[in-house]
Amino acid sequence: MDAFFSGLWGFAGDYWWLVFPLMGVAGGVAKSWERAAKRRHERRLETLRLKTQLKTAEIEARALNGGGRGRSGRGGQHPAPQDTPAPVPSNELLTRLFQDHDEITARWLDYELDVGKLIAFPAMSDGRQPLTAAFLRAKKTADALRPASADAKVTEKQVSEYLDAVGAYAVAFEIAERDARRLRDSSFSEDERKRLDRAQHMLKVALDESATQAERQLAYKRVRDELDGLILLSDEAVQVLEKQVAGALPAAPTPAASPAAPYPTTSAETPPERRNPS
Repeated sequence: MDAFFSGLWGFAGDYWWLVFPLMGVAGGVAKSWERAAKRRHERRLETLRLKTQLKTAEIEARALNGGGRGRSGRGGQHPAPQDTPAPVPSNELLTRLFQDHDEITARWLDYELDVGKLIAFPAMSDGRQPLTAAFLRAKKTADALRPASADAKVTEKQVSEYLDAVGAYAVAFEIAERDARRLRDSSFSEDERKRLDRAQHMLKVALDESATQAERQLAYKRVRDELDGLILLSDEAVQVLEKQVAGALPAAPTPAASPAAPYPTTSAETPPERRNPS
């Protein structure tokens, strides 16, 4: 062993000058990696831009055609040439854009208010994830540009901007959703993943209608304990879960609730803090 270290130090002493070209190689590798990362980021932005343009064109075409699809002629013949569709009145176009806007928001809320989905796909509620953050920014822009009603007095520019914003909103959601389903719980440590697994298991008990009231309430408490510091549940998500847990239990008289807003503000729009700083 002593001979080995003596030889190693002797080699290092004779060829110490190799450290300089090796440092150059390491620096070149680091720069190459940085350039590759930059190119990947640029390609992602370009893909997002192109998808947004395609989605916007798709939404606009659907609005112009009244949601219908063109039909081909008989015998495989091409359809007869048609005149260019007349511009759709702004109120009709806005009504259809509102439908698309609300559909995307409903799909997002399905993640925000379903604790089971939050556990399975935590990135969808983590505003620190780049693609989720991009989606939340797109949502904020679309919400801000949305006219008060379909009958509101708007300019052609305002309608165009809202159309682009809804297209970007749709694309950003699809990309964020796909990335969240790819990531699942990979950004958590092994211990944290075990806590998520326990929370998912206890959630099934909490929602099991065949379980006793005591079992369901205890399981609900365990779910909250396991998620503490890992996933931030919005107040709305907690309310939905509590109603689900109490769903099969004897109903107690409750005061009449006031009409709820169509789309509650959730903590993900802030964006949320998901995990404990450590």
